[in-house]
Amino acid sequence: MDPESVAQRLLGKLLVRIYQGARLSGYIVETEAYFGTEDPASRARKGGNLAKIMAGDVGIALIYGVHRQWLFNVVAHEPERIGAVLIRAIEPVEGIGIMKKLRGTSDLKKLTNGPGRLTKALAIDKSFHGKPVCKQSSLLRIEEGVKIHKVLIGRSYRIGVSKDLSKPFRFYIKNNPYVSR
Repeated sequence: MDPESVAQRLLGKLLVRIYQGARLSGYIVETEAYFGTEDPASRARKGGNLAKIMAGDVGIALIYGVHRQWLFNVVAHEPERIGAVLIRAIEPVEGIGIMKKLRGTSDLKKLTNGPGRLTKALAIDKSFHGKPVCKQSSLLRIEEGVKIHKVLIGRSYRIGVSKDLSKPFRFYIKNNPYVSR
């Protein structure tokens, strides 16, 4: 499936991280779709390992650093194409006390409302890069969550990109207090 469809379908899914034997999780409430070299904001434009992973098997974690923070993406694309979906925010569900310690904050609304905050709260780092997120045995995985009706899905341009495509590819659950903006 193409990144745009996957970005929308991931909303409401449960992102799970097994951390030191504890289950940390949250519902995905915000995503962004990224495409191949035609996308001015895509990591695929630069080539290298990130482009290779983005063109590889779907359902694989794509982790890279920006501003000293890790960003977590899931590879998603149609056959012979390139793409990934950035997980921008989750609504915390399980292991909230551990997440607060990892992030160094007690503010629940700001715990996981941004891609860097999310990865810090879930202790997601480069060690997950290239690993599957669709296997039940994975320490970082996506599980079934709640169904989000299409009327509850908002759409806007991607955040923090200097050049964007003409169509908006950020998706979020409307009125959810855990969306980044």
